[in-house]
Amino acid sequence: MKIGTIDLGYRPVTLAPMEDVTDVSFRILCREAGAAMVTTEFVNSDGLVRNVPKTIDKMHTLEAEAPVAVQIYGSFPESMVDAARMAERAAELSGGHGADIIDINFGCPVSKIAGRGAGSGMMKEPDKMVAITKAIVEAVRKPVTVKTRLGWDESSKIIVDLAERLQDVGIAALTIHGRTRCQMYKGEADWTLIGKVKENPRMSIPIIGNGDIDSADKALSAFERYGVDGIMVGRASFGHPWIFTEIRQLLDTGKPMPPMTVESRVALAKRHFALSLEHKGPVTGVYEMRRHFSCYFKGLQDFKETRMKLVTSMDPEEIMSTLDYVASRWGGIVP
Repeated sequence: MKIGTIDLGYRPVTLAPMEDVTDVSFRILCREAGAAMVTTEFVNSDGLVRNVPKTIDKMHTLEAEAPVAVQIYGSFPESMVDAARMAERAAELSGGHGADIIDINFGCPVSKIAGRGAGSGMMKEPDKMVAITKAIVEAVRKPVTVKTRLGWDESSKIIVDLAERLQDVGIAALTIHGRTRCQMYKGEADWTLIGKVKENPRMSIPIIGNGDIDSADKALSAFERYGVDGIMVGRASFGHPWIFTEIRQLLDTGKPMPPMTVESRVALAKRHFALSLEHKGPVTGVYEMRRHFSCYFKGLQDFKETRMKLVTSMDPEEIMSTLDYVASRWGGIVP
């Protein structure tokens, strides 16, 4: 599967953008685990054009995570176009590798984004969505992709027609989350409409399916049942970055990967923590890892006291020692 000239290989599995999760350390870890492409956290177009430092910093990427997409969101056409131009210059503005792809967020359902008409809030205004996309495609040289949902609610699932219109204005690939905005993340993702988009004889760009892929078996089934070109994994990777290794092994060999032992999980957690410290510093790097540590060791019995040490300590050495204790105390166990 190619996005523009970027070859992601056969049946690629990509990492979804997730706010407060897909920072540079997590993206690198997922690439090392087998993700074919990763995407930044959401980059606010208004913040970019106002040169807000924290917003610009979100575009910072590294060669180790390439290919990487910078994802922008917003509801004002002019600022979205200006932000896309800035994202194209991410290497110059924020340092590092920059953006290989400009991705447009028309899928985020949270109220603070969708309620302002951005993200999946744009599903209420498909003409505006298409117009913004066209303007961005014409403003930048890098491939432009879109991530969106089925529609606003059950009565307005417009994705089949919308996909054609987005393709016609020049996007290089389309990712579809199999829920409406009103569903948020509830219920089951409806992959049948994703399949209908892929089956449409007018569609020629890659279609990437997203929603409820939380195992290698589900990933294989999505490819086989719905014919998508790629899949995107989101929440299931949180505290479980080796899901990409599991999926890749089943897709490539037909054989499942053995379950991860606690020792293997500790090794990954330590690698993740080291990357976080390297790229975020000793304070932010510790603080932002707290949300990950509990997830790495879900299912361990009598883990509450140890978990509290991991998520309250501010001393990197103490945290590393606690991780070593986890390996020795629960070694050999598969949660």
